This record gives sequence, C-alpha cells and structure tokens, in this order.
Amino acid sequence: MRGTVIILIVVAAIVVLAAVAIAVWRQRARQLDQKRVEASEHRQQADVRARKAEQAQLEAEHARLAADEQTDRARKEQAAAEEHRQQAQEIDPDLKE
Repeated sequence: MRGTVIILIVVAAIVVLAAVAIAVWRQRARQLDQKRVEASEHRQQADVRARKAEQAQLEAEHARLAADEQTDRARKEQAAAEEHRQQAQEIDPDLKE
C-alpha cells in the first residue's frame, strides 16, 4: 500500500506539473499573440504617418515650385517696369538736356 501511495503522489505531482507547464505555455502564447497584434497596429500607424509625411513633403515641394515661379514672374515684371522707365526717360522731352 505504501508503494501505491508513493506512486500516486508522484503521478499526481507529474500531472500537476504538466498542467502548470501547459498553462504557462498557453499564457505565453497569448502574450505573444497580443504583442503581434500590438506590433501590427504600430506598423499600420507608421504606414499612415509615413503616407501623411510623404503627402506633406509633396505639397511643400509643390508650394516651393509655385513660389519659385511667382518669384520669376515678379523679377520679369520688375525688369519690364525698369525697361519702361528707361524708355520713358529717353522719350520725355522735359528731361532732355
């Protein structure tokens, strides 16, 4: 009888240890799944932010090009205005000496 009790205690201990090991393994698997989901969410947010940043960069480049074009037009207008002033001075009879 003593041998049987010892065997039953050992078997019970093995079953309890196996149950604890399985529970720990399942908990670890759940934690890994949660981390995978969280990582996926972070990647999605990173993708969204990257697209927004790219869009903002494109808009900034477009604005810079438009500003450059406007600057060029202003310079051309200024040159034309100066040319007209010079022509006016050449034509104006009151300014001739």
